[in-house]
Amino acid sequence: MKTILIMRHGEAVPMQVNDEARPLTERGIKQAKEMAWWLKGHFKPQAALVSPYTRAQQTAQQVLAINDFSYVEICKDVTPAGNAAFAIDYLETLISLNEHLDVWLIVAHMPIVSYLVEQLCPGHLPIFNTAAIAVIEYDEVTQQGVFKSMNSPSL
Repeated sequence: MKTILIMRHGEAVPMQVNDEARPLTERGIKQAKEMAWWLKGHFKPQAALVSPYTRAQQTAQQVLAINDFSYVEICKDVTPAGNAAFAIDYLETLISLNEHLDVWLIVAHMPIVSYLVEQLCPGHLPIFNTAAIAVIEYDEVTQQGVFKSMNSPSL
């Protein structure tokens, strides 16, 4: 069994012409830091796939500063308009190639975070608050997940 953690980025500044460059707000940074400590206390993630968009990168920076990761990759497949099925296929390939890594984190955006959960756990299509993390127990043999919880920052 593996644990897959799917995290939405922290609160970002309002929509701009260049969506990719939108940074986190001060509140978003605090949300990301709070959830980074929560992750360390509950899961200790080892591997991460992170969207290349600024707000996801800034969220991941907070998580990476507090947790020890063996593997981190910027993944263009987990952007807001990404293809969730393709992203999960890629994640499953990485899991099979890195059997020693048991806890995976994906830092991405709405709506793809919801679609990633649905790909792993059919019938679950959650809405994510900013910096929220969905916890999924994943059986790599059957390639099926069980939705365990949704965890949000207090801010």
